[in-house]
Amino acid sequence: MPYYVYILASRKNGTLYTGVTNNVVRRIHEHLTGVASEFTRRYGVNILVYVETHDEVEIAIAREKRIKRWRRVWKIELIEENNPDWRDLFDDLM
Repeated sequence: MPYYVYILASRKNGTLYTGVTNNVVRRIHEHLTGVASEFTRRYGVNILVYVETHDEVEIAIAREKRIKRWRRVWKIELIEENNPDWRDLFDDLM
């Protein structure tokens, strides 16, 4: 079963949220409908700007924790390396 580490943004260079899940479509839908996280609901963080896949849950959780400790500039660099236009990637998953 794949596991996903993802980053949501409120807008380009806006508020960021990093999470991990085993069902990225369901989890992002939960963020979009406001049932997933008080933080994402409060700050309007609902644009999927980065996602990566892992085969093992332990690796995905460790990666999420590592990214959460990163400086903001490093997170932005990660996003822009893979998604320079900060395009919403959710439609690509559907």
